[in-house]
Amino acid sequence: MKGVSVRKIKKICVFCGANSGKDVAFVNAAFHLGEVLGKRKIDLVYGGGKLGLMGCVSTAVAQHERQVLGIIPSAFTINNLVGETCGKEIKVATMQERLVMMMELSDAFIALPGGFGTLEELFQMISWAQLNIHNKPIGVLNINGFFNGLLSFVDHAVKQEFITPRARKILISATTTDELVDKLQAFRFEPNPALSKLKWSPSSSQKEKLDLTLRL
Repeated sequence: MKGVSVRKIKKICVFCGANSGKDVAFVNAAFHLGEVLGKRKIDLVYGGGKLGLMGCVSTAVAQHERQVLGIIPSAFTINNLVGETCGKEIKVATMQERLVMMMELSDAFIALPGGFGTLEELFQMISWAQLNIHNKPIGVLNINGFFNGLLSFVDHAVKQEFITPRARKILISATTTDELVDKLQAFRFEPNPALSKLKWSPSSSQKEKLDLTLRL
């Protein structure tokens, strides 16, 4: 990364499955991601509990003596539904509150293989970056081609002019953990000039008018 300005990343939020998946490579990659974060002195923010890949990555980060923060809806803590969080835990009332807190407390985001919940979190972060709510890097760790179909669909949406080439750059991908973290550190946010006029502060009563022909 010689000659490239490096973004300082202290905390990465990881979205991933509460299941381990069919391929043992997913589990191995989750543990390896935790190891890499630990060695790079990066703390973890995640969804809490110890199930599936979420448990793997959080355990590995904790074993490397980095801070682990689980942000979990209170409903999931009833009857120990998701197991004990490996580290500090913050309970929230709703899924949306959880995601907002994840955004606020993290410097970057990584998605590992997962299901609908993982995909929701990933695309919510991408959408918020597109709307200039945050400017933090977002990437997927494409283990054994797990995200090939998703990445192909996103590129198809670009070709069909539903996603702009500028917005496409928000989603980073890599097949190895070190490459992905390097890409997150080198990421440079390119805000849409029109969307940058939006004011998202709680005190704002109105948003700037946008060209309705603008493709998000």
